[in-house]
This record gives sequence, C-alpha cells and structure tokens, in this order.
Amino acid sequence: MLKQLIARKTDFSAIDDPSHGPALRRTLGPWGITALGIGAVIGTGIFVVTGQAAAEHAGPAVLISFVLAAICSGFTALCYAEFATLIPVSGSSYSYAYATLGELAAWFIGWNMVLEYGISASAVAASWTGYFTSLLDHVGVHLPKALTEAPLAFTDGHLVATGHLFNLPAVAIVLALTALCYVGIRESSGLNVLMVALKVGLIVIVVVAGYRYINPANWHPFIPPNEGPGKYGWSGIMRGAAMVFFAYIGFEATSTAAQECKNPQRDLPFGILLSLVICTVLYLAMAAVLTGLTRYDQLGTSEPVVTAIRPYPQLGWLRLVVEIGAMIGLSSVILVMIIAQPRIFMIMARDGLLPPVFSRVHPRYRTPHLNTLVTGAGIALLAAVFPLDLLADLTSMGTLIAFVAVCAGVLILRYTAPQLHRGFRVPWAWAICPAGVLSCLALLGFMAWFNWLLMLVWTAIGFGIYFGYGRRHSYLHG
Repeated sequence: MLKQLIARKTDFSAIDDPSHGPALRRTLGPWGITALGIGAVIGTGIFVVTGQAAAEHAGPAVLISFVLAAICSGFTALCYAEFATLIPVSGSSYSYAYATLGELAAWFIGWNMVLEYGISASAVAASWTGYFTSLLDHVGVHLPKALTEAPLAFTDGHLVATGHLFNLPAVAIVLALTALCYVGIRESSGLNVLMVALKVGLIVIVVVAGYRYINPANWHPFIPPNEGPGKYGWSGIMRGAAMVFFAYIGFEATSTAAQECKNPQRDLPFGILLSLVICTVLYLAMAAVLTGLTRYDQLGTSEPVVTAIRPYPQLGWLRLVVEIGAMIGLSSVILVMIIAQPRIFMIMARDGLLPPVFSRVHPRYRTPHLNTLVTGAGIALLAAVFPLDLLADLTSMGTLIAFVAVCAGVLILRYTAPQLHRGFRVPWAWAICPAGVLSCLALLGFMAWFNWLLMLVWTAIGFGIYFGYGRRHSYLHG
C-alpha cells in the first residue's frame, strides 16, 4: 500500500488520448495567457482585501504586506514556469506533485486546489455584491439586506447567524459566468481579455485621479503600534501578508489552461511571470492611494475603494467608475476560476482518482461541461451562505500548501530527472526553491486557529474520498 501512495506518474503523453473523448481546443497565445493571469489576480485583492488587511492588521504598512506576499509569489511563479515547460498539462500543481511527490501527495494538493479555485471564486462573488449594491444605491435602487448578505458571519473565531437569507447577486453572477464557461474557452477567454483591459484602465484612472488628493498624514504612523497578535505592528504586517496573499493566487490558474495553449512551453512562463509583475505594480499603487486618501482604520468595508473616495466631493464622478471597474474586475476573477477548477477535476478523473464522469468533454463546445456545472453550482452555494473573510483565508491556506509542493517539486525533479528538457529553468534553484517553501510556510504560520481546524476537516473529507475511491481506481496501478 505504501508503494502505491508514493508512486510517481512519469508519463503524461496520454493526456490527450482520443479514448478520453474530444480534446480541449488549443486557442490561447502568450497574451491570452497573460490576460488570464491578470484576470485571475486583479479582483478582490485590489478592490476589497486591501482595505480589510489595512484596517484589521497592517495599517498603511499593508504596502509591506503586499511586497512580502509578492516575494513569496515570485519564488513560486518561477517554479511554476519551469514545471509548465516540463509538464504542459491542465493539472497544474496537482500534476506537478504527481510527478515528484507521489499519488497521495498529488491527491492532497489537488483537493486543496478545490479550495484555491472554488472557494476563492465564492469569496470574489461575495465581494462583487458589495460593489453591485453600491452601484444600485447610486442610482436610487435599494435591495433588501436579507438578499444581499450571507446568513452566516465570522466573528471572534465563531460562525454566527445574521438573520439574512442569502447573497442573491453573488449567486446570479456565478451562474451567468458558469453558462459562458460551459460554451467554450475561446468565448470566455475573449471576454476575459476585454474585461482585463477595462479594469486595468479603470485602476490607472483611480490611481492617477486619487493621487492628487492624498494626505500624507494618513500614512502616519506607517506601522501602527501593536495591539495584540496579528493586530498592527510587525505581526500585523505578517498577518496582513498572509491575508493579501489571497490577492496573488490567480497567476497559478494560468497553468490549468496548458492544454488550451498553442505553445505551452513558451507561452506559460511568459504569461505567469508577466502577469505577476503587472499585478504587483497595480496592487502597490492602489494600496498607497487608498491609505493616503482615508485613515486605514476606516477601510474595513465591503467596498473600500468607494469608502476611500467618498469624503472627496471632487472625486464624486470617480465613484461610478470604481463601481463599474470593480464589478468588471471581480467578474473576470470568477470567470478564470470557473475555467480552472473543472480542468483540475478532469485531469484527476483521467488518472482514475475521480469517477469517469468528471473526465468528459463536450463534443461540440470542447469544454469539461459537467465539471463546469458542478463547479458553478458549488461556488454559487458557498457564495450564497458564507462570509468573505472566512472564504479568503481558507483559499490562501489551500494555495500556500500547493505552492510548497511546487517549490519542493522543482528541486526534487532536478535531482531525479536532470536529463529532461526544460524550456525555462529557475535561476539559482538551490536558493529560490527553499526560499519559496520557507516563505509559504511562514505565511501559513500566521493563519488563525479556526482556519486550521477547517483545513483539517477539509483534509479528512478529501482523504476519505481518496481511500474510499481513488486508491482503488487509480490508473497508475490498474
């Protein structure tokens, strides 16, 4: 049994085997991949999590939090870029772990990727509602709170009932984008490129317009005095880094589109690294403007960008721009996550670890259509009932664990398979890979105990599925 659990998959050549049914359509070039990465990264992090991390943890020093999270993501992005040229399939870190750490570790990583993609999309949808209702309020339409807020809230480490019914706008946007992803990658990718161009342009407008009204006094003290574990001071900066790490996870989603790339060995490293650089610059610029316009402790709202510009009548015209830009930006994140998650299920099913129904591809649309429906329904359900902060932290945890495996995997494969051709190589891998592992573990250490408890429950459920089904049906041992 132990031999099976640590068995590694070394042959990925059959991933497009005709026996699996129609193959995915290869339509994405380097700029489409880059847009996919930016589409996944620029969203809740810039429009919501920035304000919450500043208000609750880091103060104006949330800029340092972003830099720390970017460094951690940078180490990992380099590792992803190397793996993407070695194993250009849609399984992302699941496939990478299967090739280096063995089947059980691959299942564990794949199961955590459900957190990364599915739950992150739910968190983004929950924050989309804040800007949607703000836009409706702007034009005199007011939805009842019972239909715009989750029935559960996360307060002082406990889930409590709010008395609300469910988050209807979040459900609506998820289902609409699920229908689009069902139809095809070309259509959804084209819409994503358009949304990325619009939201980046709108972010630049906000930064340029808001810069003129920055009050430097709002940046003092830059690092507020510590008020307890994770509440300002350097522990708050680290807790903020763990929280805003949620903002960076999208670059990894590009690797799930490997089988839809025209030239994955060239395009994936390009898209992964360029999207991370662009997004880091935008994050830092927006965080500086937000904390410069308004005191950091006032930014802990569901629409902190609107909160920051509200005291300035001269920027009244900007509110509508922000609301529309945020809705576009958040929609593109949801879209990319709904694209990514079904492809993970598909690869796991083609390895025998999930039932064959999850491996099906639509004969006309050439998409994993059943997985898309399952993913969309699950995301909509979570967004309907759970609060943003809980969903964001769980997403960060699942992602950090996957990133540890990828960073370790690159170094392992350098020694176990040095002969493989690598279209991209991590520079100074002996230093970069361990630094990626350690930085991810450091951010994990600042997660709240309640999140660790939920992660243990999630892991137990995943292992139950693996030992109940996956281990007995794995094609690696069939």
